[in-house]
Formats: sequence, structure tokens, C-alpha cells
Amino acid sequence: IQGKIFTVSVDQVKTPNGKVVEREVLSHFGAVGIVPLIKRQEVILVQQYRHAVNRRLWEIPAGKLDRPELPGECAKRELQEETGAICSQLTKLAEFYNSPGYSSEKFYLYLAEVSAQKESNPDGEEELDMEMKTFPLEKSLAMINSGEICDAKSIIGILMAERWIRQQNRGSQGNH
Repeated sequence: IQGKIFTVSVDQVKTPNGKVVEREVLSHFGAVGIVPLIKRQEVILVQQYRHAVNRRLWEIPAGKLDRPELPGECAKRELQEETGAICSQLTKLAEFYNSPGYSSEKFYLYLAEVSAQKESNPDGEEELDMEMKTFPLEKSLAMINSGEICDAKSIIGILMAERWIRQQNRGSQGNH
């Protein structure tokens, strides 16, 4: 099945014991997520309706890679489209596979140190209904604990950003 965002195939796979089994594979170009931080104290989140789970979710800004776009360029584009934020520094936090048991989607996670805020530039139907809000970092961590933030990319991103901030603070304390 060829979709707009991904392709689904059913492959015949030979297991180590010689048995042939079917595996459904979702082929995907990849995606990025960005944790936009303001003064290392606040995070910008977006809320949008997600049809697959039938509800609105608070998430970090994210989007799919457009071929042959580089992940860092995609991160800057998505950040501006969804939030209007301009970053002075973009730091790669991680790259990982979301669900390698059935999907080839590679996810690139970034931290963006926001230097300016302009008007967002929505691209697509989902982004037209998107709400944006700035939360204290501590509040976003509490939202993870309460289940209000419940998607993997946002949980991983916010927790890694909090760890990154602690590491930066330890490093700057050692310089005084």
C-alpha cells in the first residue's frame, strides 16, 4: 500500500531456524522533533488533534523529512512553521527508531535555543488547528508525570532537554 507519508509492504522473511514468515513493514523517510527552549527555563509545546488516538495532544514541534532534506534543516523549518521560533543554537540530542519491529522510521531529536519569536507559518491542515503555548520546563515535566504529555517523542525530548540543561549548568559552575 502506497500512502502519502509511508508505504506498507508484506515481506517474506526467513528466520534463523529456516522458517519463512510474513512481516508487515512500514517504510518511512524519517522525521524530526524539536524541544524549543526559551532561556533554558521554558519550553514551547503545540497541541493538535491526532486522529489515530482520537484526541488532542500536547507535543514538541515535529514533522516529517521532505526528500532530500537534511534533518537539521527540517528541524529549523518545522520549528518556524509550527511556532514561529527562530533558534540561535540547534543541538542534536538523539536519533532513534520509533518502532523498529515494524517501521523503518528514523527519528532525529533536537534541542533549539530560541532567540526570537515571529509569526508561525502553518503548512497543512493539521497545523491550521494547532495551538501553541509556552510552559515552564518544570510544568512540562509534571505534564509527563500526569500523563498529559503522552507521546514518545515529547517525553524523550523533554527529559533529554532537562538532562542537557543540568549538564550545561554543571559545566558553567566549574568555570567560576
